[in-house]
Amino acid sequence: MAPATLNFITGNKNKLAEAKAILGDTVDLQSQALDLVEIQGTIQEISADKCRRAVKGPVLVEDTSLCFNALKELPGPYIKWFLEALGHEGLNNLLAAYPDKSAQAVCTFAYSEGPGHEPIIFQGCTYGKIVPARGPRHFGWDPIFEYEGQTYAEMDKVEKNKISHRFKALEKLKAWLKEEP
Repeated sequence: MAPATLNFITGNKNKLAEAKAILGDTVDLQSQALDLVEIQGTIQEISADKCRRAVKGPVLVEDTSLCFNALKELPGPYIKWFLEALGHEGLNNLLAAYPDKSAQAVCTFAYSEGPGHEPIIFQGCTYGKIVPARGPRHFGWDPIFEYEGQTYAEMDKVEKNKISHRFKALEKLKAWLKEEP
């Protein structure tokens, strides 16, 4: 059964704002910041494990990946740590020796009704390329991910929320919530 209120486990105000804008009035989205241990594994395994650890009722967790095709999808789900250690310029330098700058922005949401319920996965992907940083630098790797000539950071928030990896994953969640009795 679809919940009226859903607890989104995030301390990232930008992710929360995007999720609320995309989901609209589909569900009352509340947020809670929990520092969850992240296992090493695939994008889906990491999201499902985070969801199991966070479960106290209807809960939603998110994991975002940035996959460089030339590096066989690295940094992938470890982008947060790569970005902290290397910055935007360092991420670009990882691809310096490769002509292929293509990348995938992947967002994976895991939802669980509560303890004893297996997480349900909703995933979205946007294809683009890695470029030198352009635009405001206040939201993660947005300044280096370009989609159709603009970086995520250069895009208007409304525009970004119509094409992003997060939008695509949340549209799947929204459709699922509407189907639930």
